[in-house]
Amino acid sequence: MQFNPANFLSNLKYMGLGMLGIFIVIGIIVGVVVGLNKVTKE
Repeated sequence: MQFNPANFLSNLKYMGLGMLGIFIVIGIIVGVVVGLNKVTKE
């Protein structure tokens, strides 16, 4: 197994897209929870 810095740098784009997807999903979950709390508030 060899470490190639050029491959690591080219994969940063995919790692960034994965992190962005995670944050978007977390944001959607937080939005749904906040919305449900407003709808079901007594």
